[in-house]
Amino acid sequence: MRPGGLTGGRGLSAGVGQELASGRRGWKPDSDKSLSLSHLEDVAGKVSKSKMKYILVTGGVISGIGKGIIASSVGTILKSCGLHVTSIKIDPYINIDAGTFSPYEHEVDFSASHQVSADFFLECLYFWIQVLPGIHLPRMFSLFTAGEVFVLDDGGEVDLDLGNYERFLDIRLTKDNNLTTGKIYQYVINKERKGDYLGKTVQVVPHITDAIQEWVMRQALIPVDEDGLEPQVCVIELGGTVGDIESMPFIEAFRQFQFKVKRENFCNIHVSLVPQPSSTGEQKTKPTQNSVRELRGLGLSPDLVVCRCSNPLDTAVKEKISMFCHVEPEQVICVHDVSSIYRVPLLLEEQGVVDYFLRRLDLPIERQSRKMLMKWKEMADRYDRLLETCSIALVGKYTKFSDSYASVIKALEHSALAINHKLEIKYIDSTDLEPSTLQEEPVRYHEAWQKLCSANGVLVPGGFGVRGTEGKIQAIAWARKQKKPFLGKE
Repeated sequence: MRPGGLTGGRGLSAGVGQELASGRRGWKPDSDKSLSLSHLEDVAGKVSKSKMKYILVTGGVISGIGKGIIASSVGTILKSCGLHVTSIKIDPYINIDAGTFSPYEHEVDFSASHQVSADFFLECLYFWIQVLPGIHLPRMFSLFTAGEVFVLDDGGEVDLDLGNYERFLDIRLTKDNNLTTGKIYQYVINKERKGDYLGKTVQVVPHITDAIQEWVMRQALIPVDEDGLEPQVCVIELGGTVGDIESMPFIEAFRQFQFKVKRENFCNIHVSLVPQPSSTGEQKTKPTQNSVRELRGLGLSPDLVVCRCSNPLDTAVKEKISMFCHVEPEQVICVHDVSSIYRVPLLLEEQGVVDYFLRRLDLPIERQSRKMLMKWKEMADRYDRLLETCSIALVGKYTKFSDSYASVIKALEHSALAINHKLEIKYIDSTDLEPSTLQEEPVRYHEAWQKLCSANGVLVPGGFGVRGTEGKIQAIAWARKQKKPFLGKE
């Protein structure tokens, strides 16, 4: 994570801002190198010389289980050991990038579709000063996310998880760190149209799978730290769940990949769900068993099984998962619900994940005390000790999904943490504030206005189209008349 006040905030160049404003969605690879077999071998040779280590994170049972946080946390504890870590997110959808998604389709953050920079973070801090006059602003972590899409420094509109990677690991990624089915197929089809395959039949295996492997190996070598040094570890998150038809080419690519880079350089973490039905209160292992069985049937055997659960795993449950999933008990990692996501790296560290990687991947890990994790613990403890609460009314059009306004919410959360206050966000659909709602659904209308009137401040993010505009104007007018702190677009 990046200390240093406001200077570390996310910013986009003017050129990038103009490109986004012009609506350009085209994409082309950063490298013009062909995906030929000889080039693939050259890249593989470079990787073997540098002993690049690859950690693949897959998921099972359900999507949205927390693979992104697990991948970010694994990278964090490895970076705390003195290693240079990079990350790649693979999304199996056919879209070239996340820039054209609807908010209700894939939690697009419309607050980030325009220029997102440290300026907004600064505005949020001044907003808090209005809400809570007399506060003291200490040095703080400058963190920024932009939901899905997350806007990178090079203008790439990418998956939300890349925001987690950048914040957790304090790195700068590029658009090629987000690989989609659309990008791979477009690249291979363009090569076929140019005749680069010399008339051969272009197939998923080997052409698509080779392209995926080459992409990963090439991108893993790109420096992402400020010192410009080549990464030593690449954490790869495969989106979706094992068994999805969309992800099959990627699973097959990594099945081949594990032999290409050798076992001592490749590790698979499988994130699964251990539900605990309220009717019995018993932790169920069958979903995890089935998920691991399916993964192994596709040619990948997990080295670590990370179990997402509401409560810590019982010893008997851990042993059962170990027995049926073909791993040692210490390879079953419990990630239960915690007070904040910033406790997850600490949770992994406590269960010996670093020691396992040291043995499994032969990593050159420093064994002395790690200051980076100490800072994480201090921040997580401070987050848990927050007592004073301040409420902000977020009036928008896409309030059904909080990720639709992730950049706004994260900026508020971290500025609140910087001034030692707990944030309470009141989500208000702007259409509920309009007079037409009073006629059709009076209960919703009065509930929305009650939320607005009870908030300490009002925030109105941007949006597209005329729907809900009148409600936003009503909220802004009320904030002006009542002299409530207000931030947003008028």
